[in-house]
Amino acid sequence: MKLLSFLVSILGLLAVCKATTYEYNIKTFNVLLDHFTFADNATFPIRYLMNDSYVTDKRSPIMFYTGNEGDIELFAQNTGFVWKAGIQLKAMIVFAEHRYYGKSLPFGNESYKDPQHLGYLTSEQALADFADLLEHLNPDRLRPVICFGGSYGGMLSAWMRMKYPHLVVGALASSAPVRQFTDVVPCDIFNRILTSVFRVAIENSPCVDNIKKLWPVLKNFSSTEEGRKYLSNEFKFCKPYNKTEDYDTFYAYLMDVFGNLAMANYPYEANFLAPLPAFPVRQFCGQLDKNFDKNEELLTAFNNALQVYSNYTQKTKCLDISSAYDESMGSLGWDFQACTEMVMPMCTTGSTDMFVPKKWDFAEYSTDCFKKFKVYPRERAAICQYGAFKFDMLSNVIFSNGLLDPWSGGGVLRTQSDAVTVVILPEGAHHLDLREDNKADPASIKATRTYYLKTFREWVDTYNN
Repeated sequence: MKLLSFLVSILGLLAVCKATTYEYNIKTFNVLLDHFTFADNATFPIRYLMNDSYVTDKRSPIMFYTGNEGDIELFAQNTGFVWKAGIQLKAMIVFAEHRYYGKSLPFGNESYKDPQHLGYLTSEQALADFADLLEHLNPDRLRPVICFGGSYGGMLSAWMRMKYPHLVVGALASSAPVRQFTDVVPCDIFNRILTSVFRVAIENSPCVDNIKKLWPVLKNFSSTEEGRKYLSNEFKFCKPYNKTEDYDTFYAYLMDVFGNLAMANYPYEANFLAPLPAFPVRQFCGQLDKNFDKNEELLTAFNNALQVYSNYTQKTKCLDISSAYDESMGSLGWDFQACTEMVMPMCTTGSTDMFVPKKWDFAEYSTDCFKKFKVYPRERAAICQYGAFKFDMLSNVIFSNGLLDPWSGGGVLRTQSDAVTVVILPEGAHHLDLREDNKADPASIKATRTYYLKTFREWVDTYNN
């Protein structure tokens, strides 16, 4: 078994992320709307970004990013490590956009109109798109192809190696929750790790306790007209907060904020899920690092903490609680996938985490999906398609997970196969290892990137020989 674990402290490391402009050509390639039933043989263009300026000959490798749920340029600009790898390996760099995200819309503005238009959005179809694109870019297969990706993109990279081993020599699956499915991991694992990230942000801090105290306070204030008026004045909502139901919207927004803060808990300023300072969880908890005698004091302190996520640039005039995500992220598309094939059970206990207890109820989840999209989820679809319990049958796959990432609980953390490598990064947030070099990077991240390059060279040499 290969298990790489690096233990290096990151306390006190602060730096500003330098701006980098990555150069690429934007291209399109026509793929079939339905690869498996060939419905009317209809095609549509998917977008991909390509840089071949480092290529030296016809055997130079291809570094292929399996695009995930968002505009592909967002991921290209936040995956700086691969540009370094491209230079070192003299590789062609390709970022392929996932169908139904960014500008790769099969039906244009009507792509999300109804299930008849949206029903071609599946991971299996996306993998087939990537396979077609690789056949186009590497028709004689002289170039070894290494897939890489983070989060859902990392899942796709691992599955690409699994489903198309004749096209892909190896894969780096960073922060890929390929096990976050029914009966594989506990439904509270995400929120349990998320709470731990906030608990350790500041030693002996009451931050988590204050967050737990916040929920009944928010609910009580939301239940009266006077209380809702107070919350509106405090948080400056973009839309009137004038119904009891708005508490549910606010609560869901805050749940996403907590998750995003933990995922983007990088040791330097970044602009991925939102503009954020270095160690944003620590900055957030710094506003809640004491006990409060009055509920109003707790609300004010929490609003100050929330500004770390919602208004770090000091340019936001009001708080929009309709979504906690950058507009480049395709949250609606992912919601559809979560309501069809990517069913990832989530629950809270109130004891193992800092949230209001809520059980996982698949029947309720299914009803909500039908109300939203007119579809019912297939609870075990991903498990059937790709497996989720063991990955020892794979080869040339690196699974990396940062222990500061809530998604790590659904990642591959151990293996009995010498052909599968597991990298554990105790200081790592969500796919920190894929980002560009920064002087604030922990030593573990630097060592890991060196290891990746060494492994990539081995894969390329084996393929070429």
